[in-house]
Amino acid sequence: MSDHRMILEMGTGNDLYGQDYTKAAQRAVQDALHHSSITLFSKLRIDHGQMRVQVTIGVQQPDEVDCEAVAAELPRGVATVRAVLGGLDVADPDAGTRHVVATAAIEAYLPSLAGKYQLTPDDPA
Repeated sequence: MSDHRMILEMGTGNDLYGQDYTKAAQRAVQDALHHSSITLFSKLRIDHGQMRVQVTIGVQQPDEVDCEAVAAELPRGVATVRAVLGGLDVADPDAGTRHVVATAAIEAYLPSLAGKYQLTPDDPA
């Protein structure tokens, strides 16, 4: 059975002093989640466990992201996380450090619901 992307949320996060790509990625995921209030599941009586969640994290050093730790930030669904080149490092030459900025795209997929619902005459079209 095929699934369809139903939700796309984006967020940004940073670690200004710790230079931690995972922490910046986790904050980007939390930012994206805080932009959502999804009533679709309760209204259609869909179990959150049916949702496949795909997270893409953009940072300057993708290998430095602990994708399992980022996946743990997601409260629902079956999540996979991948880190890719993106985001932004802002150098602080005086301190010899960098400020890490991460971006996150969270995509939620649901199994096809074709044929499971029918509009009634009272439903606005």
